[in-house]
Amino acid sequence: MPPRLGPNGYESDDDDNDLLDQGRRRARRLLDGFIDFAFQGNVLEIAFGLILASMFTAVITSLVSDILLPPISVLLPLNKNLEEKFAILRPGPNYRHGEPGYNTLKQAQEDGAVVMAYGYFLNRLVNFIGVGFSLYGLASLYQCFSKDPIIKRTVKCKYCRKRINEKSTRCVNCTSWQDGREDRLFGR
Repeated sequence: MPPRLGPNGYESDDDDNDLLDQGRRRARRLLDGFIDFAFQGNVLEIAFGLILASMFTAVITSLVSDILLPPISVLLPLNKNLEEKFAILRPGPNYRHGEPGYNTLKQAQEDGAVVMAYGYFLNRLVNFIGVGFSLYGLASLYQCFSKDPIIKRTVKCKYCRKRINEKSTRCVNCTSWQDGREDRLFGR
């Protein structure tokens, strides 16, 4: 197929312009779609919630690690911070028997010893419980001032024994009535 010649006798640029316009339209549609998605109310609420949760977690982590655990380490005969407690499962190549072992967890790990860092785990566990209780308290406080419940109270269905909202009139799993209609209707 011979090239299409324009009025000046040269090849026409219409095909190139069509491809560029089509590419621009696709790029614009992609950008508009992203803007619609990114600035929807739900996405912004989720982003705000994640940022707030990460800040809240950092504060609780600091509270547990820097304020609560050091006095516990002093009160209990631990001789170290709780985070530094570890057990040597297999010593490293530079370990000398009969001498005091490794002083720190880092020293043992650098020597290649196999260690069980139970203090670090206990620190994380206390941290997790602290964050959990704090978030529960924050949700309870929010629920006092708002009509939108965050904490959903549940009960077991009398018939299928699955958990449902305590305010439900029917079970979402087995569709039985929770107010006793079926008992009265079928004489149970």
